[in-house]
Amino acid sequence: MALRSIDELNTLDQAGFIACLADIYEHSPWVAECASRQRPYVDVASLAAAMQACVQAADPATQLTLIRAHPELAGKLAVSGGLTAASRSEQAAAGLNHCSPEEFATLTALNNAYQAKFAFPFIVAVRGMQRADIIAAMQRRLSNTPEQEVVAALQQIGRIAQFRLNDLLTH
Repeated sequence: MALRSIDELNTLDQAGFIACLADIYEHSPWVAECASRQRPYVDVASLAAAMQACVQAADPATQLTLIRAHPELAGKLAVSGGLTAASRSEQAAAGLNHCSPEEFATLTALNNAYQAKFAFPFIVAVRGMQRADIIAAMQRRLSNTPEQEVVAALQQIGRIAQFRLNDLLTH
């Protein structure tokens, strides 16, 4: 169902609301379910804030599961065609589907180092970024502590969700 406004979203029953927003947070419809209980929303920003508050209120294990639901950038799922439509579009818009062999090798090495250190994939809202910016961010964030990186990952997931909501709904 294609929605045009927050008002249309507010009128849906709980199942419809969840179905429309299930992919805003990668493989985590529980966020939409949590947000459904706080309706009605006056605008997209209030919905985004409520969804992010649901994530922040979740226990650490649930937050980690959310982080781990995201794919690596230019990783195995991208190569095999296993990304969600939203992730595929976002990664393609950043040019990650057109990496040079050197860039791909760098991203693979960084993904491996990141995964070894943090046990979850590197997450960044790639919209508006170039491949070099993404690589630099990965290199920089590898110096973070695990605690800092969980915070950074959740912030980036919130940015991704905001972009996806803006794409889905008019203001």
